[in-house]
Amino acid sequence: MNTVRNDIRNVAIIAHVDHGKTTLVDALLRQSGNFRQSQLAQDTILDSNPLERERGITILAKNCAIHYTTPEGEQVKINLIDTPGHADFGGEVERVLSMADGVFLLVDAAEGPMPQTRFVLKKAFQNNLRPIVVINKIDRPDARVDEVLNMVFDLFVELGADNEALDFPVLYASGREGIASWSYEKRGTDIRPVFEALLKYVPGPHGDSAKSLQIRIASIQYNEYVGRIGVGRIYNGQIATGQQVLIVRRDGTQIKSRVQQVQVFDGLGRKNAEGVVAAGDIVALSGLESIDIGDSICDPQDPQPLQATEIEPPTLTMMFSVNDSPFAGREGKYVTSRNLRERLFKELESNVALKVQETQSKDAFQVSGRGLLHLGILIENMRREGYELSVSKPHVILHKDRESGELLEPIEYLVVDVPEKNMGGVMELVGNRKGELVRMDNRDGQVHLEFSIPARGLIGLRTRMLTATQGLAIMHHNFHEYSPLRGDVPDRLNGVMISMATGRANSYAMNNLQERGVMFVEPGDEVYEGQCVAENARDNDMVVNPTTAKQMSNMRTTSRDENIILKPARKMSLEQALEYIEEDELVEVTPSAIRIRKSLLTENARKKASKKTAVMEVVEV
Repeated sequence: MNTVRNDIRNVAIIAHVDHGKTTLVDALLRQSGNFRQSQLAQDTILDSNPLERERGITILAKNCAIHYTTPEGEQVKINLIDTPGHADFGGEVERVLSMADGVFLLVDAAEGPMPQTRFVLKKAFQNNLRPIVVINKIDRPDARVDEVLNMVFDLFVELGADNEALDFPVLYASGREGIASWSYEKRGTDIRPVFEALLKYVPGPHGDSAKSLQIRIASIQYNEYVGRIGVGRIYNGQIATGQQVLIVRRDGTQIKSRVQQVQVFDGLGRKNAEGVVAAGDIVALSGLESIDIGDSICDPQDPQPLQATEIEPPTLTMMFSVNDSPFAGREGKYVTSRNLRERLFKELESNVALKVQETQSKDAFQVSGRGLLHLGILIENMRREGYELSVSKPHVILHKDRESGELLEPIEYLVVDVPEKNMGGVMELVGNRKGELVRMDNRDGQVHLEFSIPARGLIGLRTRMLTATQGLAIMHHNFHEYSPLRGDVPDRLNGVMISMATGRANSYAMNNLQERGVMFVEPGDEVYEGQCVAENARDNDMVVNPTTAKQMSNMRTTSRDENIILKPARKMSLEQALEYIEEDELVEVTPSAIRIRKSLLTENARKKASKKTAVMEVVEV
């Protein structure tokens, strides 16, 4: 018999990127009174990864637990799951929702529903979860609460919500100020209404502790000492440290194993479970043999595996290879193919959406992931750890329809908000990349545009769009569907200037070169033969010498010495460099530098080899 546990609530917080999920969790943690002030001194408490703090995004789903006392004096444990908002980490959201019984859907009071809002809400409905809508950031001067609420209702209708789901509760909150209320007109004084909504509208977990054990692993964490740690919810039965279990894999194979340690979530971390943990709670299991996402943990005597959740397939692939530039080994600690191989395969332990394949060359590995940000964060983490590597241009992974044999490519749903005067540049850019306009709205001088566009067309689009709109465009995108190939997407319009010499870039030489393009290096920077030192104003590549020094002469007149004024160099981030490069170029990544270079460093070698054609991976579906 299924029973309901009223002493536990499992709830996830879902939203589009930067709509305030982690900040709202901060407010809930502070209001709960479970923590010392020193533990909550910083903002975005759950974003523990340095990259998450720098970029202001959540990369990995986080679990925490709050012990809350109701007005009636009852103790309730709230398992809170903070999810990523970026499309590249959508798979994390998909899986962790299976552990929740309810969700808070956060929507920005000014921006309204965005592409990722649609994605996460759709997943919530697929998991039969009833969302509690939180209109967040009501303290924004440009907040348009009533309009946003209507847009949320329209989105619910569009996604096929039933009458019960359409009667959703609404809270008006400011996570930054730590307030929430049931009415927009009457501002709240604290975050207590969020707890009230949680206890009222999120049902307690169902489960029968007397039944055969059933746990589905929804996320994987990794620890140097105990290896993989599987996090999942107990649907039925109970589990304790040292218990014999049966792991049933996605492919049906079964492995007997023993749980070395059962932990439950407590506050911001985990603690060892005392005795047995019963159905309804979320646990972290360590010591199990090669556990993976979607595996079921069952009773060996009476195995009843749960249906496995599918791991989303990669959409983008690129080659990671050993750095073979003239500066190889100068700046990094780990530079060999063995180092690179070990690091990539170690990443597979916790990063389940990643795929690593060995190639014919022992120095190169084909790495596939969910998007440019997903792979970019892996590369950024590696360079911070002291690795040196070269990375190729990213390519989308095409699918082949088994029945028709037709090639299908991933299509993304792109949303752009831009001032009306800059709309023409956006339409031209997206149109050239085979984008099709789906919807257009005008909102007080801002134009809201929605497109369907091939994923290929998005590579390099953000930088060009910001240039075309003077940095005023805001764009978001999300995977939409696979559809037939839409034709060729144009390459980069400009060529590059390639250094013919190795040495230090010189002001005198750069002064002559800057008239022909935009420099990537500054005076005094070391450059090598084959390095791309500037963007050419024309569409062809040009070999130059940025190290040429001014010849000494006995002329001493002031007019003879020109006053050299150089424009600032264009410094690219890792993602910008990956978007910028073409087929015959690589991004050299070291702990202290990001350089763009040609695959073949000498001019003679480049003349002999014709420009490489793009090789796209094709997967049969």
